[in-house]
Amino acid sequence: MSSDKFTFKQFEVWHNKCGMKVGTDGVLLGAWIDTRECRSMLDIGTGTGLIALIAAQRNPNLSVTAIDIMPDAVAQARENVIRSPFADRIEVLEGDFLDMESAVGQDGHPTPLFDAIVSNPPFYVADIHSPSTERDMARHASSLPLNMLVQHAAGMLSPTGRLSLILPFTAASDAIGLAYMNGLQLCRRTDVWGNERSVPKRSLLEFRSAYLECKSIKDQLIIRDASNAYTDAYRRLTEDLYVRLG
Repeated sequence: MSSDKFTFKQFEVWHNKCGMKVGTDGVLLGAWIDTRECRSMLDIGTGTGLIALIAAQRNPNLSVTAIDIMPDAVAQARENVIRSPFADRIEVLEGDFLDMESAVGQDGHPTPLFDAIVSNPPFYVADIHSPSTERDMARHASSLPLNMLVQHAAGMLSPTGRLSLILPFTAASDAIGLAYMNGLQLCRRTDVWGNERSVPKRSLLEFRSAYLECKSIKDQLIIRDASNAYTDAYRRLTEDLYVRLG
């Protein structure tokens, strides 16, 4: 396998031009989100287009809008989409998500709402930055503060829409509080452990309108077992994606 690309069962993702490479977080979110009843999805900070491609593979009726602020990421995502079997259902936009119109545009007319909004957002807050400006923007929360992401996304969801995020475990409580302040409730949460002996590193969170009936579901996922092999749970979650999982 080339270090410039990652090969999945139905598509390839090149990441040689993009600040953030293909990683477990993106695969987790793409495999975990629930889009079964969705017709439209927005992928915020698409990077290589990985999550958009996974979602399009999983739901043949889904149309995806993917947006990123970095020109190189947009170019790479467009190339990956064009090479995929899903090119007619994924549109990649260059721009700032916070500049997208919310439920009511500037002209007073409703703008399209999304049945699903997903993001693997930047979350590093330390002052240490990498030599790459693009990698910094992809990784550091200053480029898309969580409170702004949640607030803006809440206004772009359809009445039954879902906002799904992957965040550090330590940021989950903040995200739940921000969602509540913006009229959303937590409906599903999966905390992710790297292995059986570690502490939880990530949380997968799904929010829906507070006006909907929603029984909150909480579970956990361990990626590797004591022998460092992938767990059955992780294999089941990703079995439609990976060509080979060691």
